[in-house]
Amino acid sequence: MPNSFKVFIVEDDDWYRRMLEHHIGMNPDNDVESFATGKELIQNLYKDPDLITLDYTLGEEKADDLIKKTKEFNPDIPIIIISGQEDVSTAVDLLREGVYDYIVKDEDTKDRIWNILKHLKQNVNLKEEISQLRKEVAYKYDFSSTMVGESSEMQKVFRLMEKAVKTNITVSITGETGTGKEMVAKGIHYHSKRANGPFIAVNMAAIPSELIESELFGHEKGSFTGANTQRIGKFEEANNGTIFLDEIGDLDLSLQSKLLRVLQEKEVTRVGGNKSVQIEVRVIVATHKNLIEEVQHGRFREDLFYRLLGLPIKLPPLNKRVNDIILLAKFFIDEFVKENQLNPISLSPDSVQKLLAYSYPGNVRELKAIIELAVVMSDKPVIDPEDIIFTPKKPLANMMLEEKSLRKYTFDIIQYYLDKYDDNILKAAEVLDIGKSTIYRILKEMKEENESKYQ
Repeated sequence: MPNSFKVFIVEDDDWYRRMLEHHIGMNPDNDVESFATGKELIQNLYKDPDLITLDYTLGEEKADDLIKKTKEFNPDIPIIIISGQEDVSTAVDLLREGVYDYIVKDEDTKDRIWNILKHLKQNVNLKEEISQLRKEVAYKYDFSSTMVGESSEMQKVFRLMEKAVKTNITVSITGETGTGKEMVAKGIHYHSKRANGPFIAVNMAAIPSELIESELFGHEKGSFTGANTQRIGKFEEANNGTIFLDEIGDLDLSLQSKLLRVLQEKEVTRVGGNKSVQIEVRVIVATHKNLIEEVQHGRFREDLFYRLLGLPIKLPPLNKRVNDIILLAKFFIDEFVKENQLNPISLSPDSVQKLLAYSYPGNVRELKAIIELAVVMSDKPVIDPEDIIFTPKKPLANMMLEEKSLRKYTFDIIQYYLDKYDDNILKAAEVLDIGKSTIYRILKEMKEENESKYQ
């Protein structure tokens, strides 16, 4: 009975034992074994039952001793004590020892056992589902199978990741946009001792500076206009797990000191609150910036830099690991075909040469998009060069060849730099030397104008 629920019944009353065995065995999913003595129970514990019902009075054998021996064998086996007498103090003592429930022998005993079985089975099914989901997530971020690369640069990255999973050391990941920094962070988390805890990712560049403190540390009700309820911050959400702070180099100086304090004290104070909340969180940070230069220019605190440095992992751009391009391309083909239940497809020799000749400014992320589109465009079991479509960004100078309003030029320039820097509003504002609020306002106007066209 491969999916059965194994129940042991320990009862020295022959009639009562057979009655329980019959009642519990009425469900074909239950695999029931009964024993008249505690000695028989101990001898059969190797079968690893899912539940034990134990008569509290077994002749000269003491239930306390049997409970202890059972817990020593496997502390997770639920034990139900069935007693002929209702003794509250005894019941309390037994529950303290780890007994699942205490039942008195009466006309409701069978129904109570039936309800307990139902509840336990639901818990077992839930645990199995969670376990399976965790295995699937761990496989998804298994850097030995999904982070493809045979180049010496990537082998170095893999070795550093293997070191990172063994401890709780802070990890700082650097690399260009699209090189897979978040994938590395997830790979480390899901193969560390914190794998059963949450993984919380926060893109510091995507959150307006006035909201970052509340986003990270939470806020109390009424702490500012619009704070209608209490909010738990990302650090609290990540408790006993990992928080991934992406684009850490874009964090405002005014908040860097608060982040440093949280890291040092291992506690957060919500905005508008006075009470400190203890946290146990592993920190992984990532940035495309050179933080040493940011420190030298006074844009990043030196003490915070050294606090976050930990184990540094630098991801190489794809054009520096040319030997991995075709490996990655084939991997993305196989994944896309599998996910969409398509027929197998391969790369022609000419398409391989075309892929190798491209520079990939968008790195691995861009290669993945190119490959998925090529699979869709191909009408044959082989991807030909014409199926591979590169979409280089339109040069800014070409935008000026067309006559249009200053407003439209402004829209196009903003959009160009957002595309160039992967929707990093802080970076676009920095390059254009304008405020972030200006970009937010222009984006809102662009959205409103686009929506009005279709009304």
